[in-house]
Amino acid sequence: MITEKATFDLYKKVSTELPTDVMSELVRAHDNEEDGSLGKESLGHMIDNAKKAAELSRPMCQDTGTPFFYVNCPKECSQKEIKEAIEKATAKATEEVPLRPNAVDTLTDKNVGNMPVIHFTEGNELKVGLLMKGGGSENVSTVYKLPDASIGAGRDLEGVRRCVLDAVFKAQGKGCPPYSIGVATGGSIEEAAHLSKMQLLRKVDDINEEKALSEFEEKTLRDVNNLGIGPMGLGGKSTAISLKAAAGNRHPATYFVGISFGCWCMRRGQL
Repeated sequence: MITEKATFDLYKKVSTELPTDVMSELVRAHDNEEDGSLGKESLGHMIDNAKKAAELSRPMCQDTGTPFFYVNCPKECSQKEIKEAIEKATAKATEEVPLRPNAVDTLTDKNVGNMPVIHFTEGNELKVGLLMKGGGSENVSTVYKLPDASIGAGRDLEGVRRCVLDAVFKAQGKGCPPYSIGVATGGSIEEAAHLSKMQLLRKVDDINEEKALSEFEEKTLRDVNNLGIGPMGLGGKSTAISLKAAAGNRHPATYFVGISFGCWCMRRGQL
């Protein structure tokens, strides 16, 4: 069973320590940028900030994000107890990490602390993934409906690639690149959005088992970086450090494409 303490410790780690694969990619991107460029300087500040956050055990960004939990739960486990443990750990982490209170009641405009978003699936082994997603990267995340004549996108992977490039180009550095990008097709709007966000939990060096998607990821990431938007939109070779894709089943009448952006501090972890 997932305990309040284990969940609190996960919050602490995810909000203060950048995953090693993400840090390695930021260092690689920094080394790849032109000396004296704003892109290289920006990446240097990001790397220093992440190191200082880990050293001081303090959040690496003032926007500690919305916590998204992905729980793979065996049938003998109580989802109610897991949910209660996560909610208690969230309240404790808000006070003690500390996390910025990021949940606002839309009707009253009253701040209500932090409210975790919890997704349950049933499986043989208990696993918990945590994604702490900032508001800036969420604002540039989007869903497309294909075909889309405005960008010349048909109902195929080439059309999906055009959606990604269009979304990145429209963002123009909002959401704090270099990005991690999750892409997914699905049979409904919510499925495409949900599945694309789940791709952000994958490690940078994770290779897609589906050959067509693996080739899509490699090519589209290269094309994104050729846009030249760069770190924080200041120009450069490193607009994104990772792009992962998934494909769900769809209704014959629909073709939705979900695109989820993660900022440079791709905060994720698991129990």
